[in-house]
Amino acid sequence: MSHEMSRRGFLGATVAAAAAPSADLMRLANAAQPAAALAKGPIVIASANGVAAVTRAMELLRGGSDPLDAVVEGVRINEDDPKDGSVGFGGGPNEDGEVELDASVMHGPTHKAGAVAALRRVRHAASVAQRVMQRTDHVLIVGEGALRFARAHGFPEENLLTESAREAWLRWKETHSDDDDWLPPASQPATRQHSRLPREGPIERDYGTINCLALTAAGDLAGTTTTSGLANKIAGRVGDSPIIGAGLYVDNGVGAAGSTGRGEANLQNCSSFLIVELMRNGKSPQDACLEALKRIADHTEPRLRDRNGRPAFGLAFYALARDGRHGSATMWSGGNYAVHDGTDAKLVASAYLYKQPGNS
Repeated sequence: MSHEMSRRGFLGATVAAAAAPSADLMRLANAAQPAAALAKGPIVIASANGVAAVTRAMELLRGGSDPLDAVVEGVRINEDDPKDGSVGFGGGPNEDGEVELDASVMHGPTHKAGAVAALRRVRHAASVAQRVMQRTDHVLIVGEGALRFARAHGFPEENLLTESAREAWLRWKETHSDDDDWLPPASQPATRQHSRLPREGPIERDYGTINCLALTAAGDLAGTTTTSGLANKIAGRVGDSPIIGAGLYVDNGVGAAGSTGRGEANLQNCSSFLIVELMRNGKSPQDACLEALKRIADHTEPRLRDRNGRPAFGLAFYALARDGRHGSATMWSGGNYAVHDGTDAKLVASAYLYKQPGNS
């Protein structure tokens, strides 16, 4: 593909990486500078479904809250909203009709993280992930263990499957033979949606998720990603959202990054960690997001490409640098992200790798 790195480019990047200052040295250099020269916060950014979340998080930052408390409280709005079918209460169920939630948090000042995966019956997955960070020596707790942990800390249990989500799941059950996530042996031709080629552009699939990142006026960062994951997924499937370095990564001396979209593609490339490292080495948040998408495009397997060889799925990245710059990029055109810069909350157009057919 056109984005493949040449051997010369790879060698040059390798040499540059080897010559780059270590993370410890970068943190020492940052610590030696006045905070005002590094931070232009408070700033909060989120995926496009996060306008209310960034507004709430900004209110809390202005009141002196820790940035992680602010973003976790912000995304609770989405987790409580049955009309947002991507997270929490009303999220899309797995193929058995059970809502399974994934979430992660990361706190820049302490570089601590927490996550839960395949969590059932508790809507505030980001809050449970924060409790994992605060009250355990672990980073990730999954499945039945995550539920028991949430129960021990007083999180209420409930049925997360709303009537509208149940009806959508039933429609899928009635027609799912061509678009579920079960694949035939490699020796047999695949028939699932992603393999229906030729086709131009991405195939629509309900991924869901909200990512939210915050920067304080003092230069501290934090982030969270919370989701019900891929609708109608195989039970127990875990995407990128609860995986530190994939669905979320924060380095208080550099910046933060998170994602929404096809988690498998992100997991195979550890993209949020990559984006932060690219920012460390001088790329802007937007350019770092675009570079991560280019690498994913290069690595995409044939069955997930359209007739022009491009990834036939959606994926978006969001990045916030410690100096207040922010950016986002999507695999396909038409995306936005939410920003609150201290004045108001608004949607900003994301950069993109490919123009979607039909977009003007």
